[in-house]
Amino acid sequence: MRQAGRYMPEYRKLREKHDLLTLCRTPELAAEVTLQPIRAFGMDAAILFTDLLIPLPPMGLDLEFAKGEGPVIHNPVRSPADAAKLRLIEPEDAFPYMFESIRMLKKELKVPLIGFAGAPFTLASYMIEGGHSRNFERAKVFMWERPAAWKSLMTKLATVSNRSLKAQVRAGVDCVQLFDSWVGALSPADYREYVLPYSRLALKGLDVPVIHFGTGTGSADFLEAIREAGGDVIGADWRTPLSDAFRRLPGAAIQGNLDPVALLAPPKELRRRVRAILKEAGHRRGFIFNLGHGILPPTPVSNVKLLVDEVHAFKP
Repeated sequence: MRQAGRYMPEYRKLREKHDLLTLCRTPELAAEVTLQPIRAFGMDAAILFTDLLIPLPPMGLDLEFAKGEGPVIHNPVRSPADAAKLRLIEPEDAFPYMFESIRMLKKELKVPLIGFAGAPFTLASYMIEGGHSRNFERAKVFMWERPAAWKSLMTKLATVSNRSLKAQVRAGVDCVQLFDSWVGALSPADYREYVLPYSRLALKGLDVPVIHFGTGTGSADFLEAIREAGGDVIGADWRTPLSDAFRRLPGAAIQGNLDPVALLAPPKELRRRVRAILKEAGHRRGFIFNLGHGILPPTPVSNVKLLVDEVHAFKP
């Protein structure tokens, strides 16, 4: 989960010279950042370095990654008219650099490459809130008050995400992941009514394995609804015991679920927590060890290496 980033000295050196969007939009730099954790830790797959919000500027939004604030959208979607103005883009025309990065990486990588896209709800939340939000009140009220505009917006976003994932597959990725980072802000009932059909559309017609991930989705019926939307692998965060996820999703592969903060713990405690997850997964096929959300910037590099070594050494 977010393999590369500010916890790596190599990445920080690049960020001293380039902002985030420049890294994403320069194929050589994006490929280099993708390769950094593979070289450092020998992980079993590489995750394409890009950002969920890359489609927003070509769709018509003014996106900035403000220092200390994260993503800021200066012309957020606040009305049906704003939503209607958003362009329905063709990703290979709108951000060709992403696909060039993939082609470059496939020539060098000896492990599978995972591509990804933002899920419609998470993209809509950023668009409507204008950035990150604690309660997502604007997005929820828009969803409830303007159902026709919501349907139109979500259909547009699902189409763009689906086109992006298909274009990544054409460029050579071996697997894709749909990130619904903020969907846990909803109730399972609201997810089914207002989100599930559009996540399903975003995942339609993909010819590679699909990972579907959301945080805060462990409550009754939520994981089941995520699986209904689509995906060969369902992500579980640290709030959901693996045994519970396997019981509720028979036949599905599960990805998860170490608390990212555990990577800041003393090595003895981190090792204990990693081993506990591995033992809980046991002999089950279809388990991918991962974090329950993205790796945090203060994470010690030595702890990442410890984690990877522990997973590789484990014998069920």
